Amino acid sequence: MTRASAAQIADALRDRASVVIISHVRPDPDTIGSALGLGLGLRSLGVAVRCGFSGPETLPGVLHELPGADLIAPLTPPAPGEVAVAVDAATVSRLGAYEDVFTAADTRVCIDHHVSNAGFGDLDFIDPESDCTAVLVLQVLDELGVDLTSDIATCLYAGLVTDTGSFKWARPASFHVAARLLESGVDAAQWSRALLDSHPYSWLQMVSTVLGTSVLDEQACDGRGLVYATVTADEMAGLAWDDSESVIDVVRTAREAEVAAVFKEATPGEWTVSLRSKTSVDLVPVARALGGGGHTRAAGYSDSGTAADVIARLRAQL
Repeated sequence: MTRASAAQIADALRDRASVVIISHVRPDPDTIGSALGLGLGLRSLGVAVRCGFSGPETLPGVLHELPGADLIAPLTPPAPGEVAVAVDAATVSRLGAYEDVFTAADTRVCIDHHVSNAGFGDLDFIDPESDCTAVLVLQVLDELGVDLTSDIATCLYAGLVTDTGSFKWARPASFHVAARLLESGVDAAQWSRALLDSHPYSWLQMVSTVLGTSVLDEQACDGRGLVYATVTADEMAGLAWDDSESVIDVVRTAREAEVAAVFKEATPGEWTVSLRSKTSVDLVPVARALGGGGHTRAAGYSDSGTAADVIARLRAQL
């Protein structure tokens, strides 16, 4: 493992015959936007590019509309000399079944912004001060001398606008990046609406049910408060898996609670858990203790068992 700069990552990718770019499981706009933005940039330099992510979840519908989505396909083992790049994955296990594709490459690169990422590549470009991985990809593309086309900018904007909550918690540097992306031709209104403000009507009914059974414990977290909700597999029937991802953004608004959690049942007995805090609780140790990771104020992990068991394990950690 070597901590690397954007320039060193660019040197590792420059003049390569082929590069495989791997997004994390249950892909979000930052991991897909970063992969496609980097892929389009490398393709413009004549590099053969393959992008992919491990199932069983499918790519969320709106992300199919991103430029370069045709680069995404099932991945085969790397060819001799091919570089493997993991984008927005806090651990190598987040690559799912494609962990083997990554580890088998002659050169392994990690580009990520999670504070919990200890590094798992030959070259690790990790910056927890970045609001999203897409910003780090932009730095690599700049070092490569890639022209920032509207297509590349759109992919990177998808990561930036979603990981900053439509800039609600963006650092000042992110506003400079956003201005540059918009100046390159991004239709911000269209993509912000598509990525953040568009759900099927049945999503409203699901959220109504989930919020109606949410729980507030003002004594939890040493009196700072916990609010949590569960989204069962039955409640997700008829909805795409990613429709549950935004529930945490509603639950977290409870002003009586410092910490918010949403337990999402992917399949019966198998859960993914989203955690958010407002000001004073560092979620990284909590998520790590439960096998996950993330950021100080936004983290997550996976668990198995009944809803009661999974909730009890989180409460014990908090």
